[in-house]
Amino acid sequence: MTTETADRMTSDHQPPFASQVHRISPERADRMKGTTWEPGCPVSFGDLRVVTMRYWGFDSQAHTGHLIVHADVVDSVVRAFKAMYEEKFPIQRMEPVAAYDGDDDASMAANNTSSFNCRPITGSPDRWSIHSYGRAIDINPIQNPYVSGSTVLPEAGREYLDRSDLRHGMIPPGGVARTAFAAEGFDWGGDWTSLKDYQHFEIQP
Repeated sequence: MTTETADRMTSDHQPPFASQVHRISPERADRMKGTTWEPGCPVSFGDLRVVTMRYWGFDSQAHTGHLIVHADVVDSVVRAFKAMYEEKFPIQRMEPVAAYDGDDDASMAANNTSSFNCRPITGSPDRWSIHSYGRAIDINPIQNPYVSGSTVLPEAGREYLDRSDLRHGMIPPGGVARTAFAAEGFDWGGDWTSLKDYQHFEIQP
């Protein structure tokens, strides 16, 4: 068997999409306290859910990841990621930001796809980010960076500022990620005019 044939067989074998939804367990809540959640956050643990689901990796293999989102958007999020999985849209990794001690910069630098993190809006420390409500999702931050003037987050995202040079994991305007989340009522940061946040999808509370 040639390498080309083996690669094609691996890519063609795709287990069906699967997902499960759970409440925040006491053990997970303990990990989140002081990292991604603290008293005064605009949502309680009871408002949040853990979505465990299959995603298509950069290695052309199926993986299982975890997102923490608001209970109100669980069904929409699952449908959007199911559509992306069926089109084999690649995701580098998917784990709660508590794995990075709540450090959004560290999560982005790891190219982590994530949702809930109780924190201020980037550049506006007096306002809660939509991530604080579990109603925003960041996908492949390196390939889809936050861009405001000369600021690019994460720094490795500078390699992907030319959005016409479409590469693995990027979110283009007409791509499956943009289309799937738009169908669920989410806005895309790549459509914004004052700045661009290509990784970011959100739905207002």
